[in-house]
Amino acid sequence: MRYAQEMPRRTLSDAFDRKQNSLNAIRLLLAIGVILGHSPLLAGKEFAWGEVGELRGQFWVDGFFAISGFLILGSWLANPSPRRYLRARAIRILPAFYVCLIVTAAVFAPIGILLSGTGQPIYSFESLSYVLKNAALWMFQFDIAGSPSGIPYPGVWNGSLWTLFWEFLCYLAILAAGVAGLLRFRATVPLIFIASWIALLASSADWVESENVAIAARFGLMFSAGALVYQLTRKLPVSWPLVIGALAVATASTLLPEYRLVAAPFLAYGLIGLGALANHKRLVLRNDFSYGMYIYAFPVQQLLVLLGLSALPLFGFAIASVAATLPLAAASWFLVEKPLQKFKRRGGRLSKQAAPDAVRA
Repeated sequence: MRYAQEMPRRTLSDAFDRKQNSLNAIRLLLAIGVILGHSPLLAGKEFAWGEVGELRGQFWVDGFFAISGFLILGSWLANPSPRRYLRARAIRILPAFYVCLIVTAAVFAPIGILLSGTGQPIYSFESLSYVLKNAALWMFQFDIAGSPSGIPYPGVWNGSLWTLFWEFLCYLAILAAGVAGLLRFRATVPLIFIASWIALLASSADWVESENVAIAARFGLMFSAGALVYQLTRKLPVSWPLVIGALAVATASTLLPEYRLVAAPFLAYGLIGLGALANHKRLVLRNDFSYGMYIYAFPVQQLLVLLGLSALPLFGFAIASVAATLPLAAASWFLVEKPLQKFKRRGGRLSKQAAPDAVRA
């Protein structure tokens, strides 16, 4: 009796098309998830499910870092040119970030001061200080002349931007490892993942009390998880049951005290696998609004609270926040981010090490 020959196993490398994937749509959903996660805090309402609900608000940012790890490692391996790599990373993060700082100081804060009725001048040295002090990505100043005030979360105009420093630090870590030749060794990324895992375990167990160490371990673990998935694209099988199962494990693990110790590889694999499989043309977004949604949502929500929209049911406030942020995200993409894409295009052929890379890394 002749047995049918087994079909070859489909790997993530087989399924992922750098031009036909839904990672932009997934990142947009993650940005909307950040808005949903921030809504209880900014509206002065309780998180659903208590601390678990608050942790699930962090879940979305962790997803961003996992996808970034996948894309950024691929970007370096596809074209290991320090100059081009650093230029591309700077252009992706900095111009829109600077515009957001300026818009916050020149538009959001003055409107907020007027709405609060404090009688302060709407422009002062604090407006300039906000831009200059935060220009290096590390957020030294969150308020502008004490505004926003009279709201549940006062003194902070943009509580999302602080993560961009850590994102860029991950970019620099890849650059340093690449320039040092460490990325030629397949053990490098797994060792970074393991070191980050141990550091996060130590921080969560209070063996290490430094907050910055805990933050670095958190983001390092999520970023390296995405990078690890990239490195294993030719070996990892991919299918809808596997992707759904991985995302289910990642979600269920939010019930744990430090969910990332379990969730990191499952979340990274699940999101990237979803991006590969959910490749219907309507999900393949050529315009990437996710970054604009992320950097503008917080000040938009603060203004909405000042306008009294926090009186809406929590879900209604979140939907209003998404609707109000979307035009700014579109403006950021079409007026700032997209026009600069031509300055960060990579030249040359894919390296032999590089698995499929995604556009707009």
